[in-house]
Amino acid sequence: MKTIKKTVIILAASCMMYSCATKTESNPFFTEFQTEYGVPPFDKIKLEHYEPAFLKGIEEQNQNIKAIIENPEAPTFENTIVALDNSSPILDRTGAIFYNMTDAETTDELTELSIKIAPILSEHSDNISLNQELFKKVDAVYQQKDNLHLTTEQQRLLDKTYKDFVRSGANLPADKQARLREVNKELSTLGITFSNNVLNENNAFQLFVDKEEDLAGLPEWFRQSAAQEAKAAGQEGKWLFTLHNASRLPFLQYSENRPLREKMYKAYIKRGNNNDKNDNKEVITQIVSLRLEKAKLLGFDSYSNFVLDNTMAKNSATVMDFLHNLWNHSLPKAKEEAAELQKLMDKEGKGEKLEAWDWWYYTEKLRKEKYNLNEEETKPYFKLENVREGAFAAANKLYGITLTKLQNIPVYHPDVEVFEVKDADGSQLGIFYVDYFPRPGKSGGAWMSNYREQQGDVRPLVCNVASFTKPVGDTPSLLTMDEVETLFHEFGHALHGLLTKCDYKGTSGTNVVRDFVELPSQINEHWATEPEVLKMYAKHYQTGEVIPDSLIEKILNQKTFNQGFMTTELLAAAILDMNLHNLTDVNNLDVIAYEKDAMNKLGLIPEIAPRYHTTYFNHIIGGYAAGYYGYLWANVLDNDAFEAFKEHGIFDKTTADLFRHNILEKGDSEDPMVLYKNFRGAEPQLEPLLKNRGMK
Repeated sequence: MKTIKKTVIILAASCMMYSCATKTESNPFFTEFQTEYGVPPFDKIKLEHYEPAFLKGIEEQNQNIKAIIENPEAPTFENTIVALDNSSPILDRTGAIFYNMTDAETTDELTELSIKIAPILSEHSDNISLNQELFKKVDAVYQQKDNLHLTTEQQRLLDKTYKDFVRSGANLPADKQARLREVNKELSTLGITFSNNVLNENNAFQLFVDKEEDLAGLPEWFRQSAAQEAKAAGQEGKWLFTLHNASRLPFLQYSENRPLREKMYKAYIKRGNNNDKNDNKEVITQIVSLRLEKAKLLGFDSYSNFVLDNTMAKNSATVMDFLHNLWNHSLPKAKEEAAELQKLMDKEGKGEKLEAWDWWYYTEKLRKEKYNLNEEETKPYFKLENVREGAFAAANKLYGITLTKLQNIPVYHPDVEVFEVKDADGSQLGIFYVDYFPRPGKSGGAWMSNYREQQGDVRPLVCNVASFTKPVGDTPSLLTMDEVETLFHEFGHALHGLLTKCDYKGTSGTNVVRDFVELPSQINEHWATEPEVLKMYAKHYQTGEVIPDSLIEKILNQKTFNQGFMTTELLAAAILDMNLHNLTDVNNLDVIAYEKDAMNKLGLIPEIAPRYHTTYFNHIIGGYAAGYYGYLWANVLDNDAFEAFKEHGIFDKTTADLFRHNILEKGDSEDPMVLYKNFRGAEPQLEPLLKNRGMK
């Protein structure tokens, strides 16, 4: 799944005195980074720097908050709201890097530290949001907001700040605040435990193959890659397959060995549910229970309504209506697809019934039969570097920006590359990092994050992290169609982070409501398969030949192929997420039985599983709780928005300028539906989504 992981530092306070093990002058986090462009000095950052930096950052923010409270002047937008927005420079620097490292390049030591520091940061966060003197100042500004002549962005920041305090319990009586602190502390460590268990499960499964006949059906590039993996694992002469997408998906797609496909598939869907040290059943049960308790403390009947009160959707009922409406379109389509795959199996005369681990394999066969297309034909045209240049070139044609590779910028791993991003007038927009290959210390999936937020004249430092197919021997990284779209998707998030022009950190870039954040990323995917764009970047890695029209036609013809499956598994996960967080009573909750029951009620067919089962649903830990529907919600927006480009030309300057100025530059400086209507001239329609997914 294409995901964004926004590094959210839980701004946080602890009145205890800590001794710093590292001297002030040698800890790079204690001051602005003394580097070109202000980039993180990864070559100087050491494990022992993080904890003292977090503690020093807490101390610094406490002093800044004390200054806000003790300011004898009447509370104003500047001396209270802006001062609070700017109160945590050291924590911002430290957290932005630390939390990306715990996902992109983690170690046992980093995990241990994240578990140690989480309750300290949680306490600090609560000390701020439950500080009555501070809240009085914020409230005083909020009560006179209509007389302050604020800009739209200032009104938005004031509104967000005030609501954040209320949503964090500022209005609660002391006993409820005390319990809320405990709940937040427990949640902070449980989330880390959950994600770490999933990572451990990913790394623990290794499928070694030692007989060549067990490789039947696997393409040569994939065999070479598996041989290289086995060699790296000290088993030269064998082939190693893992649960990373770049290994698991091609295996399920091509392997003729049905029992091995079943083994791979079941290992993937059983993650966190093996009754071992990485089991997540109890962890997620506790998380769901504590979230419900938190929601009730704050006056909501369910955690979903608490979360959604702060989104475009506003409440659970709206989201459930939306999801069930789509479900009524997607499930019939998925059933048709299953019947078609079963027919293909029947032709083989083995008397086998379609199972979940057969879906990818027979889908690939059907794709070849229906469209005379298989991934082997397209991959040679999708060399990673060319695809990336294609994403850059499309952005250049749309927005006039250029990306130039920089050398000698410190990085945390040799795979990381760095680019300077400039606007058409030559002014700098930011620095962009990419980190594209899987490693044992890296979480699965893909995301965008910031090392520094944009604010006024301070330009952002943005990164994209993914786990794409690795180069093998002399063969470069050749991407699947899904990986191509993922690269464009994450770069869409990066554009949102890079083009932002806001005055305040709290409103800039991707700091938008959860069900709006996927619009810039998902609309950017549309350019990936436009013929004009394909011809810009899809060039054969050996001959340099531009992708032929006949192949482009095949790619476009099969755009709606398998969309019943894709939409249904995504919807099933979104509904599962909502169901868990719609609960108003969690006594005796058995998450496995509950999930099974929920999927049966929906009528989900056994050949399709939710894209994520509860025990490895990392999204609902990392910011998408009662929010996974946001991908489909934003999919309505992105399909509707791309219609504007199709109407006027996919590189039409006026349309691109409208999108840039109303969406990409605005961050959260105005209500998202207002921003969308300013771009499109009307509210979004569902029809384009249904049409593009072949359901209309």
